[in-house]
Amino acid sequence: MIDYKAFTLQNGLQVFVHEDTATPMAAVNILYNVGSKDEDEHKTGFAHLFEHLMFGGSMNIGNYDEPLQRVGGENNAFTSPDITNYYITLPAENLETAFWLESDRMMSLSFDPKVLEVQRKVVIEEFKQRYLNQPYGDAWLKLRPLAYQKHPYRWATIGREIKHIEDATLDDVRKFFFKYYLPNNAIMVVAGNVDFEEVKRLTEKWFGPIPAGKPYKRQLPAEPKQTSARLETVEADVPLNALYKTFHMPGRNDQRYYIADLLSDVLGRGKSSMLYQRLVRDTQMFADISGYVTGSMEPGLLVISGKLKPGFTHQQAEEEIAAIISKVQEGVSEEELQKVKNQAESSLVFSEIELLNRAMNLAFSALLGDPDLVNKEAEYIQAVTADEVQAMAREILVPENSTTLHYIAKPKA
Repeated sequence: MIDYKAFTLQNGLQVFVHEDTATPMAAVNILYNVGSKDEDEHKTGFAHLFEHLMFGGSMNIGNYDEPLQRVGGENNAFTSPDITNYYITLPAENLETAFWLESDRMMSLSFDPKVLEVQRKVVIEEFKQRYLNQPYGDAWLKLRPLAYQKHPYRWATIGREIKHIEDATLDDVRKFFFKYYLPNNAIMVVAGNVDFEEVKRLTEKWFGPIPAGKPYKRQLPAEPKQTSARLETVEADVPLNALYKTFHMPGRNDQRYYIADLLSDVLGRGKSSMLYQRLVRDTQMFADISGYVTGSMEPGLLVISGKLKPGFTHQQAEEEIAAIISKVQEGVSEEELQKVKNQAESSLVFSEIELLNRAMNLAFSALLGDPDLVNKEAEYIQAVTADEVQAMAREILVPENSTTLHYIAKPKA
């Protein structure tokens, strides 16, 4: 159980406080309600670029890391299609340092052209290393626009292409910042050995003077229902043939999300899953295979992916996967379902051992519209029935709802 208290500043900043006197540490997590889905399709990769730019200095602080390191703190950030999240952990007695740092860059980022050039090069290099020059690295660059035709989930967080980052101007950067990096578009969670009233005082002191901006209201295009199977085949210098298969499923704001999530676990979570048992252990067709969900706020994807061993074809793999899906559609045993429920609940419990994870989970639950969701997820997981999993399998695991990428390893010269 994650206990919390909450308040909202006049400028719209939502603040949640989780007190835990059992630790000497504090965590400050700021979630900005902006991800790659909020980008212009001709200027993608900006949310991720901003993750880097936010460490390039602000109005009164030239070096973000230095003052934090002096007080024994650490920080990092990540970007997803749905959010951009910044976090600091530090000794609780130095909590005010985190408020000072975070409020200054929320108030006014440094728009130094040199900083933009440095971070632009960093992001471009990351694009090349992780997505273009790494085996299978471009799989999602190809899968997303195949699975999504209209919704902005159709491009990866890194961006659609390097050129969008190369062409980013200082004016583009300013516009993006003043549209999304606002107190009224952010959620802050302060957790650890902290006092609610003191957090409230510090928040008013450091974040209260920051003016609210124009409220951002999303008007994203809905993804049309997929009505026919999609398939793309690519050839590349990779060690093994690979297969990626996706199915559209409910998003995090849909109660049925938990049914689809558990369905993916039945199929491919761990070595006791149906896919692993049949395709890795029994037939030895795959070197590895898994099933998982993208966890998107809006309708996302259930994914099956794996690498085939030499001597097996994509057609054989497709037939085996279809047979396993057919078996799930015939029904899931109570024993099998309870096993994955217990795994899922254990993951939740273990994740909450870490103070920072509690802060992140609370912030994301608040963004979803119900901060107490952080305490309800285990209940929702255990409430899923075998009949619901079977019905979900019959609804979404059908050919016309599938998108498949066949990755073919180029023959050795």
